[in-house]
Amino acid sequence: MLLWVSVLVLAPISGQFAPVSKPVISLQPPWTVIFEGQAVTLTCHVAEDKKWYRWYLGTKILREIPSNTLQVQDSGEYKCEIQGSPQSDGVSLTFSPAELILQAPSSVFEGDSLTLTCQEKPGLSLKTRTLYKNDNKLIDLGKKSSFHINHAGLKDNGEYRCFGSETHGRAFSSDAVRIQIQELLQASLLWGLLGFFSPELFPRPILRANPSSPNPGEPVILTCETQLAPQKSDVRLWFQFFRDYRHLGSGWKGSLRTSIPSVVGNEDPSHYWCEAKTVSSRVRKSSQKLQLPVRIPVSPPLLTLSPPSTQAVEGHWLTLSCEAKTGSYPIEYQFLHEEVVLRKTKVTFRETATFQLYLKAEHSGTYFCTADNGLGIRRSQPVSLSVTVPVSRPVLTLSPPGPRAVEGDRLMLSCQAQREHSGTYFCTADNGFGPQRSDPKSLSVTVPASRPVLTLRAPRTRAVVGDMVELRCEAQRGSPPILYRFYHEDVILGSNWAPSGGGVSLNLSLTAEHSGNYACEADNGLGAQHSEETSLSVTVPVSHPVLTLRVPRAQAVVGDVVELRCEAQSGSPPIRYRFYHEDVTLGSNSAPSGGGASFNLSLTAERSGNYSCEADNGLGAQRSKTVLLSVTVPASRPVLTLRTPGTRAMVGDMVELRCEAQSGSPPILYRFYHEDIILGSSSAPSGGGVSFNLSLTAERSGNYSCEADNGLGAQRSEAVTLSVTGLTGSRSGPVATGVAGGLLSVAGLVVMALLLYCRLPRRAGGRLTSDPARSPSDSDSQEPTYYNVPGWLELQPVDSNVNPKAGDVMYSEVRIQQGNRHAAASNSAFGLLRTYLPSHGPATSQQPSRPRPSSVIYSQVKVASPPVSTAPRS
Repeated sequence: MLLWVSVLVLAPISGQFAPVSKPVISLQPPWTVIFEGQAVTLTCHVAEDKKWYRWYLGTKILREIPSNTLQVQDSGEYKCEIQGSPQSDGVSLTFSPAELILQAPSSVFEGDSLTLTCQEKPGLSLKTRTLYKNDNKLIDLGKKSSFHINHAGLKDNGEYRCFGSETHGRAFSSDAVRIQIQELLQASLLWGLLGFFSPELFPRPILRANPSSPNPGEPVILTCETQLAPQKSDVRLWFQFFRDYRHLGSGWKGSLRTSIPSVVGNEDPSHYWCEAKTVSSRVRKSSQKLQLPVRIPVSPPLLTLSPPSTQAVEGHWLTLSCEAKTGSYPIEYQFLHEEVVLRKTKVTFRETATFQLYLKAEHSGTYFCTADNGLGIRRSQPVSLSVTVPVSRPVLTLSPPGPRAVEGDRLMLSCQAQREHSGTYFCTADNGFGPQRSDPKSLSVTVPASRPVLTLRAPRTRAVVGDMVELRCEAQRGSPPILYRFYHEDVILGSNWAPSGGGVSLNLSLTAEHSGNYACEADNGLGAQHSEETSLSVTVPVSHPVLTLRVPRAQAVVGDVVELRCEAQSGSPPIRYRFYHEDVTLGSNSAPSGGGASFNLSLTAERSGNYSCEADNGLGAQRSKTVLLSVTVPASRPVLTLRTPGTRAMVGDMVELRCEAQSGSPPILYRFYHEDIILGSSSAPSGGGVSFNLSLTAERSGNYSCEADNGLGAQRSEAVTLSVTGLTGSRSGPVATGVAGGLLSVAGLVVMALLLYCRLPRRAGGRLTSDPARSPSDSDSQEPTYYNVPGWLELQPVDSNVNPKAGDVMYSEVRIQQGNRHAAASNSAFGLLRTYLPSHGPATSQQPSRPRPSSVIYSQVKVASPPVSTAPRS
C-alpha cells in the first residue's frame, strides 16, 4: 500500500483553506527510515502525465527524466518538479546503519490503520521485541515484528521506540519515532530525521452565512467549509445543518439556503452550527456555534416632556425625550411639532434621544416622535402642549401729557399692555360728574403672512417609487385667507387655500422623476413669502438584473477567465451584486454609482452549470434568470493500441486500431494514420474511444498513429510500429498437403468408377469387352471413356490477399486418356493424376509436357512465400 508523504500546503484565505497546486511524492516501500543498501522508489503524482519530471536532492538537481518514478539509495531530502508547477514538498529519507529501526508510515489520517514495524538488520536474529510509547511499555511483540492499530486517533499520538534482544543477551534499541495527529497547517514537518506526523483527514468545519447580518424572514445561505487533505481528495463528506439542535437539512454540497425567523421581544437570536462526516461516519466533526446578528425592528417609541405638564409658559425651556424599548441599533429618532420636523438624532447605543426647545407662543400644539432602524418607522402617541403668554409690561400715559399739572385740572391716566392691536376701541370722558363712554369703533389689523415652512411626509425613511408623499406648507403667522402654492424645481405643482389660516397639504405619487428640490409659497395679499427649499431623493427599487457571461472565445474552455457581468437596468445606487453558481455564492461586488458589476472566474471542469446573480439596494433583492455555462475540456493526447488475433500480425489478419483520449469534452473526432497517410476517421459523440478495423497486407507494415480533435486543437498519439509477417511454411505446408490429399481422393473415385463400368455386362450379349457387331467407327468415338468423371476440377486460392507474384505456384492436374475401350481396359486406362510441386522457379518452366489427346484438369494454388520452418502461431 502506498502512503502519501508530501502534502499540499494549505494557506488560509478569508478564514477558509485553499489548496496550492503542487505535485505529491509517494514512497514504496512506504517508510522514510530504511537500512543502508536497500532502495526506495519515489513517485511524483500529478493530475495528468507531463513531458518531464525534475528531481532534486537538497537544492541540487538530481535528474530530469520523462518518467515520474525514481529509485534512490542516498539519505537526504527529495523533491520533484513538473512543467508549469511549483516544487513538491520535501520528503526526507534516512538509510540507517543501525542494527534495529522502527518503521512507521510518514502520514496517517484519522480512521486509517497504523502499522509500526520493529525491524532488525538482515542477518540479525532477535528473540524478543518490546514496543514502548512515551517511555512506557506498550506491548511485548515476542517474535512478531509489527504492531497494528485498526483506527488511528488522537489517543495514539506520542513517541514510540522499540527494543530487541538476542538469545545470548545482546540488546538493541531503535531511534524514537513521533506520531502526531493534528491539522495539516499546524503539523510540524521538522521532527528531525525520525520525526513523523499524522494529519487529520479534514479540519473542523467553519460555518459561514451570507448575508452575515440578515433581516428576519430574509433568505440566507449557510456554508459549511472545510478542506480535505489532498491525499484524500476522493473522500466524500456528508454535511448537516442545525439551528438550536433542530435539523435544518443535509447533503453533499456543503451549503443550505434557509430563512431567519423573527425574534420576539428581547429573546436571544438562534445558534447555528454544521457537521461534516465521512460516509462510514468514522470521522465526524462539528463547527463552532454561530449566532447571527439578526436585526430587530424597533418598538413604538415613548415621548415624554420635562417638565411633565401640558401647560408651559413662553420663555421657558422644554425637554422632549424619545425612546424605543426594543430594536437593533442604530436607531434614528425624529421630533415633530404639528407634523413639522424639529430635530433628527441618531442613537448607536441603548440611550434616550432628547431635544430642548425654548418656548414661544407658536409652540403650542401637538408633539410626537418617530423611531426607525431601517426595518420600518414607528410613531409615538401624540402629546399636547399649551404655551401661555404672560402680559407685557404696561405703558402708562398721561393726558394732557407733561410733567407739570395745576390743581383742579383734569388728568387722565391710561395703562395699556400692547399685545394685539386688532379689536374694538372706545374712549371715556369724566369731569367728576360721571364718566361718559363713546361709541365703540372696530379696528382690524391685517398681519402679512410669515415665511412658510415646507415639510415632506413619506411612509418610510427613504422615499420609494410608488409611495404617496405629503407636502405640507404652513405659515406660522398671517391673516387668513392664505393661498399656498407648491413648486418642484421652480415648476408649480398645484395650489390650495387656507380660509381660516393654518397650513395646507398636497399629496404626490412618486416616480423616479420626482427627485429634486421642493418649495412652497404663502400669500394673503400683502406679499408672497417663499419657503426654504427641501430636497427629496426618490429611491428606485432595483429591477431584475441581467446576467451575461463573457468568454474569450465561442466556447468556454478549461483555463479561460470568464467575466460574469450583472446589471440591473433601473435602481437607485448603491447596488450590491452577488454572484451564484448552483445557488452557492461565488462572491459579491458593489456599484456605488449604479450600473453593473463584474466578477472574474477562472474556469475548471467543475465550473459547468447554472449561474445567476442578485441585485440589492436595500429595497428587496432581485434575482436574475439562470444562465447555463458549459465548460469544454480540450482533448488530451490519445493512446493508440493495436489488437491482433495472434501474437504476431500476419497477412490476411484483421487488426483493430483503438484510439482513446482519457479526457476531453465530446464529441471527439478521431483520425487514424499509417505513415502520416489518413486511413479513416470516426466520431465519439459521447466521448470515450473508437476503433478502426484493418485487413492486413504486406504493405501495411510501418508506423501507425491516431489523432483526437474536439474543436479545441488536435492531439496526436505516439506512433506505434506494426510488422506484418507473410505466409510461412507452417501455414503453406498444410495447405499443399490438403490439396494433394484432395486430388488423390478424386483420382481414387475415378478409378473405382472405371473398374465398375468395365465389369458390367453389356446389354447385347452381356460382354465385358467391346461388341463385335458394332461399327469400328464406334471405337473411334471422341467422347471420353469415363463420361461420369467431372469435366473440370477447380481449387480456390488459399488466401485472396496473397500476391501471386510474391511466391511460388503449385499445379495439380488430372489427365483423362482417350482411345478405344479395349485399349482403355487392357491398359487400365484411367485418369492419371499427377501433382507437381515446383521449387522456386517460374511456374511456366516447371509445367510438364502432356500428351495431346488427353484432357487436363488443373487448379492453380498460390503460395504466399517459400516454405520455411517457422514457429506455429498461437
